[in-house]
Amino acid sequence: MQTKFKSVSIVIPVYNEEKTIKKVLETVQSSDTLNLEKEIIIVDDNSTDNTAKVLKKLRKNNIKVVTNPINLGKGASLRIGFQNTTGDIVIVQDADLEYSPKDYPILIRPILEGYADVVYGSRFLNSNPHRVLYFYHYLANKFITTLSNMFTNLNLSDIETGYKVFKGDLIRQIAKKLQANRFGFEPEITSRLAKVKGLRIYEVGISYFGRTYEEGKKIGWIDGVKAVFEIIRYSLFS
Repeated sequence: MQTKFKSVSIVIPVYNEEKTIKKVLETVQSSDTLNLEKEIIIVDDNSTDNTAKVLKKLRKNNIKVVTNPINLGKGASLRIGFQNTTGDIVIVQDADLEYSPKDYPILIRPILEGYADVVYGSRFLNSNPHRVLYFYHYLANKFITTLSNMFTNLNLSDIETGYKVFKGDLIRQIAKKLQANRFGFEPEITSRLAKVKGLRIYEVGISYFGRTYEEGKKIGWIDGVKAVFEIIRYSLFS
């Protein structure tokens, strides 16, 4: 493995996750990052529950909490989080326990071994545990991914995945250009990455422990419709 990588920043956007954020942080803190020092950046998107109180009790030396003055959306929170990172590698981590930090080694290894600049964790590539949920979400995801691939000329299997990993300098540079404030982050970041000449993007299979709407899932059908327009917008006009 390449020794130039010393640290990893884990960016966690949070909105009303008082029930899960403690467990997520415990799992992230105990996760295997292949000897990379951890920096955890939490962006609280102006939560209206007790998330802020829970975070105050969980502060440690390697945890930085940024609080948005108003609710801005996941995309805006990630943009802010990226700009606060210092790590050689940056991982996006959701705060809802749908994605397991136990997958960190397989996610960061392609970058550490020198053959990737970006890694997407695909929910559809392997035989790891995958909760069975909404069929129409699956169809929407495949449609959005296919449409994105048509515009970007990539052959990704899951652009909507919550696990995306970047070289730190790369994502901090791209973060300055990001515009999507909500779930449009996924098609936007994919479109912008596709335009970087010579960029090496890889996919690895990950586990997925999806939530129902009753359990707190936030993305809805309207976000899928918006994603179609955002793919066109960021592919052709940005």
